[in-house]
Amino acid sequence: MTRSGTARPDHARPSGPALSLDHVTVRYDSVVALDGVSLEVAPGRVCGLVGTNGSGKSTLFKSIMGLVKPDEGDIAIGGVGISAARKSGAVAYVPQAEGVDWDFPIGVRDVVMTGRYGHQGWTRRARRVDHDAVAEALDRVGMTAFAHRQVGQLSGGQRKRVFVARAIAQCAPLLLLDEPFAGVDTTTQAALTDVFRGLAADGHTLLVATHDLAGVPQLCDEAVLLQKRVVLHSTPDDVLRPENLARAFGASTEPQEVS
Repeated sequence: MTRSGTARPDHARPSGPALSLDHVTVRYDSVVALDGVSLEVAPGRVCGLVGTNGSGKSTLFKSIMGLVKPDEGDIAIGGVGISAARKSGAVAYVPQAEGVDWDFPIGVRDVVMTGRYGHQGWTRRARRVDHDAVAEALDRVGMTAFAHRQVGQLSGGQRKRVFVARAIAQCAPLLLLDEPFAGVDTTTQAALTDVFRGLAADGHTLLVATHDLAGVPQLCDEAVLLQKRVVLHSTPDDVLRPENLARAFGASTEPQEVS
């Protein structure tokens, strides 16, 4: 049951890692985007993903979503492969920017309802459980009062909350968040941080790509420093040490083995 008492879909909490990557390598022709990435994240954790532009964060997300097939290695979500995880709606994705026609007359509630499509079958007919999930997601991000507003009339921060709500409504155990604080004000950032921490407390696992290094300790339980491979996977304070950041952000970005 959720905080408001509505039932979640039957996604059993995995006994092992919520997300597991085993020596994942992705190449685009002759360019290596990911080089032997191995990573495990436990259920109920918020893991920050830190790296320069071109470090492979987007490719990592695409690989987890099944949009890019690794040349080598394996990925599992809750102990099952990507195809089965996607079919069961076990992973939700909030991109940095939405390819949306903001003039299209679609309301906030309808946008969030699209997160329920995977639970509705081909009819796309919303049931009580779908309406309840949408209502709870809107409440969770503080957008209930805007449920009937046309989404194009919202501010940038409000739009971000709506698309986070869409991911929440999907009730996926694993959420991928790509720069969730980009273009939002400090009030929205603080509110979303509380939302993300609450989701983790409920057992969801969050992988968050972010350039906001100052906010990582408050948001994340752990962090990964990525430079086409895992340079360091540790506590936020450890990852953010200047000598460690220099390994990925300094003049030399060649990844180093972690002893």
